[in-house]
Amino acid sequence: MGCDDVWEVNGSKSMLAMAAGSGFIRTKASRMNDRFPEPPMGYADLMPPHEEARELVVVERLADGRVMELRPRAAEDWIAMKAAAACDGVTLELISAFRSVARQREIVAGKLARGQSLEEILKVSAYPGYSEHHTGEAVDIGCPGCPPLTEAYAGTGAWGWLMAHAARFGFSMTYPRGNVADLAFEPWHWRHRSVVSP
Repeated sequence: MGCDDVWEVNGSKSMLAMAAGSGFIRTKASRMNDRFPEPPMGYADLMPPHEEARELVVVERLADGRVMELRPRAAEDWIAMKAAAACDGVTLELISAFRSVARQREIVAGKLARGQSLEEILKVSAYPGYSEHHTGEAVDIGCPGCPPLTEAYAGTGAWGWLMAHAARFGFSMTYPRGNVADLAFEPWHWRHRSVVSP
């Protein structure tokens, strides 16, 4: 596939064929421990709850063995966007994609065990059940030469490319500075919402 083809996000060509194991679809289910602390009062007013995606496809297998999964349409558009960026000389690295409620709980529980308060944690991590990663439509993106998951990403050419082009592929940055959820600025976190053709 050439660079002239990668902008055909809504075209008839399937970009999923480029992903390793792209036909892999499965159902995810998880439960939270009853003793886990409740979210603060009013939390759901700022952060809507999200159900786990049921249909996922593998989009990448990272060098460390982790498997990155997204919902089929988000996966197709991610692959197209990454290819388009590459044609412009920009590398988009997938750091995180689908994350189960159970995994989010492990992340928050680990921070609690290290002595962080729930209030501190929720400034940078969503409460289990409220993360956009559960939807299979959110990605954390990095690039070579930039520490992952840091505000420094906002100073990279990759971030600049995303700001200029991501909307064309249905991706938008969820947590800019001063976001309504009162979360820390996350220039690496992007959510997919399907592009509707005119």
